[in-house]
Amino acid sequence: MPSVAVPEPPVQAPIANQVAEVFAAQRARALELRAAAYPERKARLAQLARLVSTHEAEILQAVYDDFRKPPAETAVTEVMPVRLTLRHAQARLRAWMRPRRVPTPLTYVGTRGWVRPEPKGVTLIISPWNYPFMLLFEPLVSALAAGNTAMLKPSELTPHLSALVARLIPQYFPAAEVAVFEGGPEVAQALLAQPFDHIFFTGSPAVGKIVMQAAAQHLSSVTLELGGKSPVVVDRSAPLAHTARKIVWGKFVNNGQSCVAPDYVLVPPDLLQPLVDELQKALNEYYNPDGQGFAASPSLARVINARHYQRLLHLLQQAQQQGARVVCGGQTQPEELYLAPTLLTHVRPDMAVLQEEIFGPILPLLTYQSREEALAIINDRPKPLSLYVFSRDQAATDYWVQHTSAGGTTVNDTLIHFAHEHLPFGGAGHSGLGRAHGQAGFEAFSNLRPVLRQRVGYTNFQALYPPYGPHTFRLLGWMKKWFA
Repeated sequence: MPSVAVPEPPVQAPIANQVAEVFAAQRARALELRAAAYPERKARLAQLARLVSTHEAEILQAVYDDFRKPPAETAVTEVMPVRLTLRHAQARLRAWMRPRRVPTPLTYVGTRGWVRPEPKGVTLIISPWNYPFMLLFEPLVSALAAGNTAMLKPSELTPHLSALVARLIPQYFPAAEVAVFEGGPEVAQALLAQPFDHIFFTGSPAVGKIVMQAAAQHLSSVTLELGGKSPVVVDRSAPLAHTARKIVWGKFVNNGQSCVAPDYVLVPPDLLQPLVDELQKALNEYYNPDGQGFAASPSLARVINARHYQRLLHLLQQAQQQGARVVCGGQTQPEELYLAPTLLTHVRPDMAVLQEEIFGPILPLLTYQSREEALAIINDRPKPLSLYVFSRDQAATDYWVQHTSAGGTTVNDTLIHFAHEHLPFGGAGHSGLGRAHGQAGFEAFSNLRPVLRQRVGYTNFQALYPPYGPHTFRLLGWMKKWFA
């Protein structure tokens, strides 16, 4: 995932005071919201839905102004997922809030037990720049559905969208319920100094460690959506034309700046060139249908800023110096922060382009002779956020899933597991902590409180109470036999 503000510089008093004041107001409001019933929570979700529907055109324009992300792509990959998440939460909120009865074991005859979801309290959501609207508003849906207040920190790298959100939120929510703080590292530091009840962070593993360290000072719970090198495995049974189209879409949507984007492709040696041919066909179909070149495509976003652009150029140039070959793309326009969709072959696992998360429009392809060789390449790296398998063979698919570990997996497609309303989303190990989306997101922002009710005047196994004696051990012996 992309990096967000790193809390390093000293906190300036004014912003620290503002954060502390809003936090205090939200803490007081959070106590009131504990008792909020279903209608009040649903009304807050309806307010958020009105914000999204009323200001969609402004949202699309702001994201375009930040890094020329095509409005249609923003509508499909950011606004529509938030709309679906809201609709899903509104339809199921009553069921999610309902206390859930649990079975009564024999040793607890006479009692009743249930789990009651309750709000965690004051929450912090720190979002990245690559999907600046969706990755801020989707966790906000979960936070509000669970009955919390929320303080939002959008990325300073997308100033147009951040300013828009900062302007719109106060029109729909009081600061004691939802508040936005714009700015860079000093703002992030001021926010992380507060004892939040839950922190939801999306960004890079490096900054995720800083967030988790800050959360540890207050024992705040965290959800970390990070990133990593998500592999694509292509086996011999995969239909190459279908496979190529899915890989190209998943890799180059948002110009490769997606946490779940395919980061490298593993393919048998004899299928490498046929796959490259199909990838080139798909690239031209998607981004060069009129033959004017990729740079002229209105469907291709740009790299977010000069720093990330130089990082990508360095990865590409270093790989070429070490023997990698550009078989498609590679053209640059520094003044436009444009790097053409690029396919690399003759790459080795020790190259930086296969060690670091690329997060841009460069796709390395490397070959594997055996399953064991491919598994070694995947498993020698930290657990990825996503794993993609292309195969017609169910046994082969099962093999790849069983012998790897990842935050999520999609078979014969890319990215789409992220938006599935009934599938939890999150990382594993280095790629993240916790789960989001749908009921999993609701529960991430909830304390699942167990409640046990005993009948008045009734005691289970009175003989286990003091003073202890021989009767205690007789009862324990009977229980061991009975429940063995």
